[in-house]
Amino acid sequence: MKIAAAAAEFLNQKRIAVTGVSSHPEGHGSNAVYTRLRERGYTVFAVNPNAESAEGDPTYPNLAAIPGGVDAVVIATAADRAPATMREIVDLGIKYAWMHRAFGPGSVSEEATRIGREAGVMVIDGGCPLMFGRASDGGHRMMCRMMKLTGKVPRTV
Repeated sequence: MKIAAAAAEFLNQKRIAVTGVSSHPEGHGSNAVYTRLRERGYTVFAVNPNAESAEGDPTYPNLAAIPGGVDAVVIATAADRAPATMREIVDLGIKYAWMHRAFGPGSVSEEATRIGREAGVMVIDGGCPLMFGRASDGGHRMMCRMMKLTGKVPRTV
């Protein structure tokens, strides 16, 4: 599936968890994703086992603790934590996962990608939800075009 179609399908989900949202938002891409999705009308949930709140909202220690569950997850923690998060996604029957990556390695993990795809999860392994659809802005769309050239945004998933 081409990235634009995969991103549209992911962003068509209503309840989205974002892992790694910090109570100290400086420099955390997870916080930018969380606040933008919230501003654009999504029901979002911040996941961070080390914080009680972030961006003025409660945080949850893990995906299972979110009341009513979620439809999709943005993994925005260190890549070494992504496989455990993907296992939880699989265990909870969540069908959409996006491993955030802009500059640097981001949250992308080959192991997490394999775990998710083998279980039937639609895994987007790179880029940022803010580069697509109603969550996007001009700056993120420009970054997306540049990052497709470097492979930081996959062309297909």
